[in-house]
Amino acid sequence: MTIPDGGEAARPFLPTLDFGASRAFYTALGFTQVFDGEVAIFTIGATSLILQRFYQKDWAENCMMQLAVDDIADWWARIEALDLPGRFGVRPPRPPKREPWGLTVAYVFDPSGVLWHITDRPAATPDAT
Repeated sequence: MTIPDGGEAARPFLPTLDFGASRAFYTALGFTQVFDGEVAIFTIGATSLILQRFYQKDWAENCMMQLAVDDIADWWARIEALDLPGRFGVRPPRPPKREPWGLTVAYVFDPSGVLWHITDRPAATPDAT
């Protein structure tokens, strides 16, 4: 059986403790809001996510996302300049570090506790988009 054409993307639904604060956070980080209603859809590059008006502490604090970028140093400079803890009350981001599995990763927490792994994207590693 063949797989039907037309599959576009898998978009995670992320929790929000404060919907407005989460929208502002993702906008500041560099995502573009393309829809606003009962949910908000954000894009960055070929990636998108959906913020929902739902929060469950255990889920939010165990949810992790990855954003692979071409220049982790540029992204880290942007993250530091944003003063995310001061503006959004989030846990302080952790600076890029080469992890044992081979990627350089910076860690950023959103206002609901979702942990983002901002990683370098080595040229030899194809994107899964």
